[in-house]
Amino acid sequence: MSVPRSVALERTVYTLAAPVLAAAPNLAPDSPVNTVVQLAGAAGVGGWVLAYKSDELGTGRKLLRWSPLVLAAAVDVAAKNTVGWGPWCLDALLAAGWAAAGLLVMPFSRHTRRHHRPALAAPVPAPQLQPAPPEPAFSPAQPDDGADPFTRQVRRLWETRGMPGRTIVVKATPHEGTPHDLSLLLRASEAGRAISGLQKDDIAAAFGVDVTDVTIKEVARQYGREGGPGWKEVDVTPDANERRRKAPTTDEWWADRIGAADGPVPGSQFVKKVRDEGRKVTHYIAQVPDEMGEPRVNQHALAAVLKTKYDEGRLFVTVDGSHILVSLWDTSPLAQVFPATRKLLTPDKDGRWVTGYLGNGQPARNRVYTDRGAAHGLFVAPSGGGKTQLMGLHVAADALFGAVVMLATESPDEKTAALGRHTARYGVGPLFMLRLLRALVALMEIRGEMPWEDGEVHEWDATRPGCPYRMLSAYLDEFLSAARDDLYGAEIMDLAEMVSVKGRKYGVGLKVAGQSIYVQDGFTQLLCENLRENCIPVVLKVAPKKVGEMFKTLGIASENTPDPLPRSFSPEEKGRIERIMRGEPEPPSNSNTGGAGWIVEGKHPEVLRTLFMDFKDGIDSYFPDTVATLTDYEIAELKKRDLWFDWTEPPRPGEFGPEPGDEDGDRDAPKKGGGTRGGSKSAARRDAVTTPRQALEAIKNLTGV
Repeated sequence: MSVPRSVALERTVYTLAAPVLAAAPNLAPDSPVNTVVQLAGAAGVGGWVLAYKSDELGTGRKLLRWSPLVLAAAVDVAAKNTVGWGPWCLDALLAAGWAAAGLLVMPFSRHTRRHHRPALAAPVPAPQLQPAPPEPAFSPAQPDDGADPFTRQVRRLWETRGMPGRTIVVKATPHEGTPHDLSLLLRASEAGRAISGLQKDDIAAAFGVDVTDVTIKEVARQYGREGGPGWKEVDVTPDANERRRKAPTTDEWWADRIGAADGPVPGSQFVKKVRDEGRKVTHYIAQVPDEMGEPRVNQHALAAVLKTKYDEGRLFVTVDGSHILVSLWDTSPLAQVFPATRKLLTPDKDGRWVTGYLGNGQPARNRVYTDRGAAHGLFVAPSGGGKTQLMGLHVAADALFGAVVMLATESPDEKTAALGRHTARYGVGPLFMLRLLRALVALMEIRGEMPWEDGEVHEWDATRPGCPYRMLSAYLDEFLSAARDDLYGAEIMDLAEMVSVKGRKYGVGLKVAGQSIYVQDGFTQLLCENLRENCIPVVLKVAPKKVGEMFKTLGIASENTPDPLPRSFSPEEKGRIERIMRGEPEPPSNSNTGGAGWIVEGKHPEVLRTLFMDFKDGIDSYFPDTVATLTDYEIAELKKRDLWFDWTEPPRPGEFGPEPGDEDGDRDAPKKGGGTRGGSKSAARRDAVTTPRQALEAIKNLTGV
């Protein structure tokens, strides 16, 4: 059995002190060592007296502990008063006896015996009832401030658990209706010290709850009470958190699942929830603090929290400054069919009409004119994307506004032919499209010289009375295919650019439809920019890989580029696992995305589903009873320029330059098409013709008028 270190140290002291105790009185009677020993003996006697008078337990042990000092002083006095070392070397024997007593007896009488292992044979004392300990005196954790019993009870617990963070409880408040929830007002135990070591783990351990049930908050200064870093407020809410996990309120659910730091809309605060039973949609309104800037929304994570999939088309998020609107539909509004009606297609006093409906249920509106003149149009969609349907809606809106509508398409189509019956002019092929564009350029000059009712000439304005002509909308379907035509394509692109630049000032709107607006596909940057600035483009059913490039071409910033549309808005049929187990095939998928796409009015493209115009049942009801045409004066002026005739007839002699064999003809003159796209003649013409008047002069020179 090993000897405790304190025992070994005490024995060493006795062993070393014994020779000094015997030699000092004999070798140097006047040495300070003797004085020190005698003073120590006097202190020992004083200790005996105090121990004897004390009422506390352990008096005998205290007398024994002081005895080495008293005995050492007695040995020193005896050695000093004997002759030499005394008879039989008495001084040495006394010192040796003193050391032996210290070695054998004294170490085991120390008050630290509770740290030693008790003897195996020691009898176990019988348990006895002890009187209740008296109420502890007031301490820093238990100030005498008249606190209520609940606060004093919490203070005792707080002191028992070690006063976490070196803090004391100023006030403890139980939460009504819960057996365990409470709030604590804490301050540092030392005045003027900031609370720095208070941890949630320590508080949770003190009350035996989970760390997530503890909240530490700052304390603001109030009248009559200090605040600042020396104070903290703590909420311990195990009951409330248990209820919150099992049956949270909407506000709590939003804060925990959506507005948390790692949630889909971090920092957002729930405002209210609105259910629209008529439209079968639930709206959640939230906001973020102004200092956080524009909300950051992870729509895929948000869809997962709302128990839907992003590509189901049921979830739509609208950000308005610091506010967020989350619309969750029972079924995707993009999967619905919105029938077109004459009322929806009729422009209002501002020239706006309903094109379709946005994903959030709002009507999506386009316009027939703007404050800068006649509106252009840009429709982009692949084959089967609903482009002709969309173009039909615009044709009807222009006709209901009272505009003159002309339609040219590169190739014949059943739906465009049906639309053609409600237009002033309709034709097929690049030649017809070129003749239409030539007439538009001429009309720009003609209208620029037509006086209004006040006798002056003005730029076209739909809100200004006295205009002598109607607005004109020219639709060019499959424009890029016609612009790539070997014979007429170069001039088609040149004239289209010219009309897109200044047509709006003369009430001439150019509506271009095609499958692409890429420069590399032949669509020039100038034409794209002019149309984009004076229209509200509509893009339908773009392939996922082309979405980014498409909207970049339209001038949309990369951070505002939308995600691709899903391949279908119909919910997936459940029971796929059962079908696999039975070996049954999957049901056919319904794409149902025709007419679905984006409308780009501002910097944020909005998802929409266009109205459905039923061509099978006839479209006459969408259009006015009469078809608007050009004025007699305009037609007469076009005839003077040899530009108003049946545009479907073959090329006229000299219409596209001198015929081969003419006396003034040039062997290198371009044939009927005016040269190939991108050739030197086309480039020279684009550089030379910059105004409508120059275009008229060029046409006159070509036609010999």
